[in-house]
Amino acid sequence: MTPKILLEGCNLALPQGTGIATYARNLNDAVRASGYATDVLIDVNKPLDSGDTVLNEITIFDPTPPEPQPFSFLPSFKKLTMRSRLGISATKIPLAGVVAESTAAFSNFDAVYAATNLDHLTRKHFTRYGVRALLNIIPTPTLFHATQAIALGVKSCPNIYTIHDIVPLRLPTTTLDNKKYFINMMRHLCRTADHIVTVSEFSRHDIIEFFGIAEDRVTNTYQAVRLPDNALSCSADQVASMIEDAFNLSYQQYFLFVGAIEPKKNLSRLIDAYAASHSKHPLVIVGGLGWQNESDLAKINDERFMKYRIVDNEIFPQRQVRRLSYVSQEALVALMRGARALLFPSLYEGFGLPVLEAMMLGTPVMTSNVTSLPEIAGEAAILVDPLDIENMARAIRRLDSDADLRRDLAERGSKRAELFSPENYHDRVAALYRRVIG
Repeated sequence: MTPKILLEGCNLALPQGTGIATYARNLNDAVRASGYATDVLIDVNKPLDSGDTVLNEITIFDPTPPEPQPFSFLPSFKKLTMRSRLGISATKIPLAGVVAESTAAFSNFDAVYAATNLDHLTRKHFTRYGVRALLNIIPTPTLFHATQAIALGVKSCPNIYTIHDIVPLRLPTTTLDNKKYFINMMRHLCRTADHIVTVSEFSRHDIIEFFGIAEDRVTNTYQAVRLPDNALSCSADQVASMIEDAFNLSYQQYFLFVGAIEPKKNLSRLIDAYAASHSKHPLVIVGGLGWQNESDLAKINDERFMKYRIVDNEIFPQRQVRRLSYVSQEALVALMRGARALLFPSLYEGFGLPVLEAMMLGTPVMTSNVTSLPEIAGEAAILVDPLDIENMARAIRRLDSDADLRRDLAERGSKRAELFSPENYHDRVAALYRRVIG
């Protein structure tokens, strides 16, 4: 009988992509390529109907909040935690393809299980009892693998957890996490999990050092990236036409940043460095809103970046710093392929997926010389001090003016990306599972 792996994949049902959702999809590909069957567990914010599978499929993707209930009917903190003490129930949701997104998000899983208010319940349970909540699921999987740190476990099988980074503890000013909850939950996972997984040697050593966990209980599998075949098969001319038509951008005549608008991404300093570089090529920022981003948004919208051009005796406004809040994966690949360079001077990354994606696509990269980023980029990128605006400005000027440098970085990046190929990632995941399952 084929061993069954249950993956926690709560981020897969979110309307916009996240780094953890990308990780979950790529992990699932690796697990299935290694000969295992996979089911996925997700979180929904509404009660599920045991007799209406079509409504349940719709509920997974319904963004509207639950209908308000009279205060007297709302479960108290005590009732919630007492209920979770008995275990959190998961409902199997057969997918009939009623919702198009369900096919895109979950077609590569054998079954989808959902639990109502899963994240909320696990947090309340851990706050009250100081231990993981248990998931009630039949049949019991061979292995439970959480794709993020979550206070949830499954009885009678090994439980492993991917910890991508410990940003809330190393850079507490850059996140809104409840730090007390986070550190206590992480200590508990590091003490009780059957194994901890992470995505870089930097993160592995960071976790071992911070939590005092034994080295043989933490494995770095790195990551891989799966890009859509139809986007990769486009010619350079097709990419140029696509980005011109969709975004009014010229091929290799703009710089690109990809990431959420939040403090650790270091956008304010990047924009200052871009301004100091005096580049005439626009800076395009692709990313949704994170948190604590008022100063970043103010700089993006600064009037000094407003330019005007004349076409057929008409004046058109054009911004030198532009933000695209969300684009499809196909459009993002085109934007990355068409960029003069990716600029990614993040303050802290457990891995740094945009760096790997750019290298895979042959796009030159400027990134930070801290945390995991030098480990991922190697000698295939320009490394900068993310706190030094002039250092970044010099790097942007070099990338702007030196075509030979851009060509060299593109070639090095493509070779470097081979270290993180899906095949190598599959081998690392398979070795980890053999070790844990036996």
